[in-house]
Amino acid sequence: MENTEKTEREFRRLLWHSRRGMLELDVILLPFTEKRYRDLSPEDQRDYHALINCEDQDLFNWFMEKAVCPDPSIRRMVNLVLEHARQG
Repeated sequence: MENTEKTEREFRRLLWHSRRGMLELDVILLPFTEKRYRDLSPEDQRDYHALINCEDQDLFNWFMEKAVCPDPSIRRMVNLVLEHARQG
């Protein structure tokens, strides 16, 4: 039970951190976090944490496809998030 509570607390913290305060980012990141994050592999979860630690302006440019992330693992996560947003 304690481990489950810790996991849930960490997920709520991640969800809060996924809220960026920029509508364009929130409508992309929040649904992905809520619906897909828990099903990601541990490696992809690590990459998602790296993604949300990036600057908002970079995230905006990557998600609006105005720029390409130079880091391949974060770029892959950007693509997964965009794919989820397009399906939604």
